[in-house]
Amino acid sequence: MSEKKTTKEDVHAWTSKYADKAGYMLNPDEEMRDLVLEGIAKNKDTHGKNYCPCRIVTGDEIEDKKIVCPCIYHKDEIESDGSCHCDLFFRKEDQEEDKKED
Repeated sequence: MSEKKTTKEDVHAWTSKYADKAGYMLNPDEEMRDLVLEGIAKNKDTHGKNYCPCRIVTGDEIEDKKIVCPCIYHKDEIESDGSCHCDLFFRKEDQEEDKKED
């Protein structure tokens, strides 16, 4: 019996739902977004959890729990920087203002 491989589409579905619910948006740069989604999918298959690809999995279950996407750091990062460290989740206002400037 083989396990189903996690795909970036699987990850995209739940991160999209989370972003909508939390009032964020996903990175509009499709190439960058796909790299992050693929990294999360790979971590799910390799480590069994949706670890942020921009964080190092240490093997310490308590510490690693902090970096399961969306990690405990993302809200503060979005508040201060406009996006999370992985550049997956963005504050909606920043992206809407960028569109107005174009």
